[in-house]
Amino acid sequence: MESKHSRVAAPGRVAGLVAVCLVALGCFAGTAFAKPLSHGQVIQLKQHANQSSNWFGYNQGTLEKNNTLFNSITGDWTVPSATQHTSGKAESSSDWIGIGGGCIDAGCTLGDPTLIQTGTEQDVDASGKASYSTWWEIIPGPSIAISGVSASPGDHMHADIHELVPNSEVWSITLQNVTKGQSFTQTVPYPSTHATAEWIEETPTLIGTDGVGLAALPNLSNPAFRSATVNGANAGLKSSEAIDLIDSNGNVIGAPSAPNGTADGFSVCTWATSC
Repeated sequence: MESKHSRVAAPGRVAGLVAVCLVALGCFAGTAFAKPLSHGQVIQLKQHANQSSNWFGYNQGTLEKNNTLFNSITGDWTVPSATQHTSGKAESSSDWIGIGGGCIDAGCTLGDPTLIQTGTEQDVDASGKASYSTWWEIIPGPSIAISGVSASPGDHMHADIHELVPNSEVWSITLQNVTKGQSFTQTVPYPSTHATAEWIEETPTLIGTDGVGLAALPNLSNPAFRSATVNGANAGLKSSEAIDLIDSNGNVIGAPSAPNGTADGFSVCTWATSC
């Protein structure tokens, strides 16, 4: 498929516009927008803790973790199958891990403006045809397609983001399709705050002639995130770190499950209030 990543502007260029559109003008997902602008736009904070208009999954922050800084993160997931939720509407989603961009405290009152991440995208066009791709991104740069790693429903993905030397600000980004034996690694300099770590399913940011807003959410099979680590150790996920996705009316439309028995994974459910 034609790359969406190379055709779009950098997310940092429209961050302020996104905030104005969502808050002041009341824009909402589902308007007739063009291609996704960003797969990893920083979390859109809401008035209630652990709710977001673009993320759902798990987030750990430095204040919650007694000022711990995050130098590495890993995670595995199953690529979900995407189907159309609303007839005639294009819908988009992405699954990824990252450092930065999330909530730095358990109450989710403060966000982090930096973000480095990699993941998969699962979209359906207006006719209901599904497409799948892989990407990496460092804000405020644009998403970059990974041509050597494909994604199909049911594929086992493994991702690893770490500094080559702690606090060096030189990062290695790896995405592997374990099922197909494909692998990609990129080394980049990036000034991160090291303040948050996350495992996320997301509705990307869109921009078009109608303005800026968030993608409509497709139906997705329930992908299981697993093998989550931070700083080389089990992530130790807690239910208090879970984030629900809400629509413009405040209704929960996407939710993660409680952590699994080893506290390093969870499932994610779309168009549901619990998982």
